[in-house]
Amino acid sequence: MALAIKWHVYEIAAVVGLFILMLIWGYFKEGTVIMAAKAFHNKNYDKAESLLQQISNPNWLSKKRRGFYEFIYGGICLQRQDFNEAEKHYEIAALYPLRSINDHVAALVHVANLSIRHNDFEKAKIFLSLADKHEDKITAKMKDVIKRLHQELD
Repeated sequence: MALAIKWHVYEIAAVVGLFILMLIWGYFKEGTVIMAAKAFHNKNYDKAESLLQQISNPNWLSKKRRGFYEFIYGGICLQRQDFNEAEKHYEIAALYPLRSINDHVAALVHVANLSIRHNDFEKAKIFLSLADKHEDKITAKMKDVIKRLHQELD
């Protein structure tokens, strides 16, 4: 960009400046969520957490990334057995669109399961009823988990 300005080629300098702005904007809209997801998938929870903590303001993330951010953070908290934080993050993740309907239902089921752990059976019933709405679109394993949670509530 500096060379383009030095050579008085302002059109190229403007294009380079636009690319730099798009790169910065993309970083704030996408963040390090994808790298954290890869680390989480590889069961490297410390790295995933440090990558998520690099995001200074999760509210600036795009809707899809914010939901995925909360979903991954909930999973990390669950692995660390910090059930209150996990429930909070999964509740937020359920408000946003996730990659697939199975991920969305998984967030709902996690909140229901953690609510049962905290003896908040009404909240668990509400989240399970939300998960039941997607029964025809989810995997058999998820259906089995929902069925077991219903049995615990009865």
